[in-house]
Amino acid sequence: MAASFHEARRYGPEPVGTAGVFPNTWMEVHLTTAREILTGGPDCVDVGDTLVEAARKMRDLGVGALPICGEDHRLKGMLTDRDIVVNCIAEGGDPTTKTAGDFADGKPVTIGADDSIEEALHTMTEHAVRRLPVIDGHDLVGIVSQADIAKNLPEDRVGELVEAISGAPSNDG
Repeated sequence: MAASFHEARRYGPEPVGTAGVFPNTWMEVHLTTAREILTGGPDCVDVGDTLVEAARKMRDLGVGALPICGEDHRLKGMLTDRDIVVNCIAEGGDPTTKTAGDFADGKPVTIGADDSIEEALHTMTEHAVRRLPVIDGHDLVGIVSQADIAKNLPEDRVGELVEAISGAPSNDG
């Protein structure tokens, strides 16, 4: 579901005494797009970077996940701190020789820059991820996290987000 930048929904009847004063605008809510709430300018980890290099980059940037980008600067996947710990170290792997590319599946779950936060929430829930790379055409333009969505949902929808997060097992830490 791609929402236009100014797509709106109308909620409820006009309040008593305002009929005709705000025709078709009472409680109009503009749907926010991924482009409006994303964290832009994402740093990538290269497919050839070791997991130690990726972990240091995460530490230095204060993040728990980084997009994995190839030499063509295209998104190849997402790497999380959980991937490094659970899927490498706990399995006896060597993070000095394993690379980010070893964890790139080539088809990461993404969202379009002009998709609504409703679509982002649906995608996160459906795929049990907490961060979504945002793509504009073929370009990675940012990341939308659960926190980004929570900050931009109406108060009555935040509970739904928390419920969806709690009910879906994590795939990305």
